[in-house]
Amino acid sequence: MGIGLGVVLLVVGLILLLGVINVDIGFVDDVALGWIFVVVGALAIVLALVMNAQRGRSKHVEERRYEGPPR
Repeated sequence: MGIGLGVVLLVVGLILLLGVINVDIGFVDDVALGWIFVVVGALAIVLALVMNAQRGRSKHVEERRYEGPPR
């Protein structure tokens, strides 16, 4: 999951929440599904930003050993 998926879920959730498109599914409420998408989208954006920040702070150490002259 990245920032793009979070934004897509957030936009779809807001579309369902504000009633721009009415999806007629008998066992699912449009507003509840919209809230679920908004929360999951916001969570995906926050997690992507946190993971990206952690990746930038990591240090990579390269170790090279010299065994002496070749035989």
